[in-house]
Amino acid sequence: MIEIHHLDKQYGNDREGTALHDINLVIDRGEFVFIVGPSGAGKSTLMKLFMREILPTRGNIKIFGRDITRLKNRQIPFLRRNIGMVFQDFRLLSDRNVFENVAFALQVIGTSRREIRKRVPTVLEMVGLKDKVWKKPDELSGGEQQRVSVARALVNRPAVLMADEPTGNLDPQTSSEIMDLFNEINVRGTTVIVATHAKEQVNRLQKRVIILENGCMVSDQERGVYCNAY
Repeated sequence: MIEIHHLDKQYGNDREGTALHDINLVIDRGEFVFIVGPSGAGKSTLMKLFMREILPTRGNIKIFGRDITRLKNRQIPFLRRNIGMVFQDFRLLSDRNVFENVAFALQVIGTSRREIRKRVPTVLEMVGLKDKVWKKPDELSGGEQQRVSVARALVNRPAVLMADEPTGNLDPQTSSEIMDLFNEINVRGTTVIVATHAKEQVNRLQKRVIILENGCMVSDQERGVYCNAY
């Protein structure tokens, strides 16, 4: 599903601007993969490359069999419809309720009102928020806001769900609940890729672990333990 070959990303002209160096990686359909490493290791850069927010300096990225580095600008929205993205800071619309925040992801691609009324309640029930439909973001806990973010990422029925530090602003118990939700989504067939610092969650779930350090991929463990990696 995702193939990366000899990928480099450099910001600026000096060596210190190297964010990623010679990354080679294959992620198959239906996998759950953690991308871990210290701050500055290149995790967020890799996620931005997956979403075609930025382009690599060298190498290519194939998603769904297509080299996304060669996409025209008008083709990028179609790629992103198949990739749901969850962020650390939730990125919810403060003036809209839970239903409206999730529905927004469908409205921007021209989905009919009838389909929106059908899909949004279904995905909100999936993430455990069917009783919070009319609440505004500031009336929700941090964990509930992140669940809204997950619902918004899922409502387009993407093949891949990506999350960049999704538990960074959450307490340990809520972090476990969000990670368990990702696991449930993966069991349903969605490929899940999570960039995180949360060692305890990585160790608890025992999924494939890709470790980045100083922009290089230093380990790829099928059922690795992050805290023992370095």
